Amino acid sequence: MTCTDIVKNKNGEIVELRGTYDPATRGGDSPDGRRVKATLHWVSAAHAIPAEVRLYDRLFSVEDPERAPEGKTFLDNMNPHSLEVLHACQVEPSLASAAPGTSVQFERLGYFCVDLDSRPGALVFNRTVSLRDTWAKIEQKQLRADS
Repeated sequence: MTCTDIVKNKNGEIVELRGTYDPATRGGDSPDGRRVKATLHWVSAAHAIPAEVRLYDRLFSVEDPERAPEGKTFLDNMNPHSLEVLHACQVEPSLASAAPGTSVQFERLGYFCVDLDSRPGALVFNRTVSLRDTWAKIEQKQLRADS
């Protein structure tokens, strides 16, 4: 898809993308030699199925958890954000029968594995590897430029 127009609401939030779809570029290849920068994937809200997604981060907030301040222990260096559980996620219907241990990639988020707690109608995915966040880098550059 080539984005041709971005529609925003009165608050400046993006509410619609208008573009063109070229099936010849599916998968990032182009028969005429054009360079495809990215492939867009989406899940139809009408057909999506609910899932719980668990995002893991570092267990400790410092490199050496044993180096705790006087009177504290390594437990005081635990990262309170080491697990974030997202309950209202939507995934594509093909994952409805995914068995525990199955690995999948969620675009722009990383690689996920179906958890042992997962069952039909109550899917659970654990992030195993995150992807580099290009958008976060762009946002950081913009913040620095605005400062």
